[in-house]
Amino acid sequence: MAQKKTTRNPSAMKRHRQSLKRRAANRSKKSTIKTISKKAVALAQEGNTEEATKFLRLAESLIDKAAKGSTLHKRAASRKKSRLAKSVSKLLTAKSA
Repeated sequence: MAQKKTTRNPSAMKRHRQSLKRRAANRSKKSTIKTISKKAVALAQEGNTEEATKFLRLAESLIDKAAKGSTLHKRAASRKKSRLAKSVSKLLTAKSA
């Protein structure tokens, strides 16, 4: 018996287009967060306190903005901020001591 050919539902096609756009935006935001976070840690390792704290604040701001939307879960965002601040402060205190 021949199977019935399924039609392409316009609303499903639109949802798919939307999901692709959202995925691209979310990936971009996450990538930016990772880059800025790595930069903050690298500057802290070098002992550049002012620049490291500047990038730390920028990373925290980006993380908060990502959590405000649906890019990051609020607890995941909190965890990322906490770990980043901990690592930066640990490196800065090690360099100053």
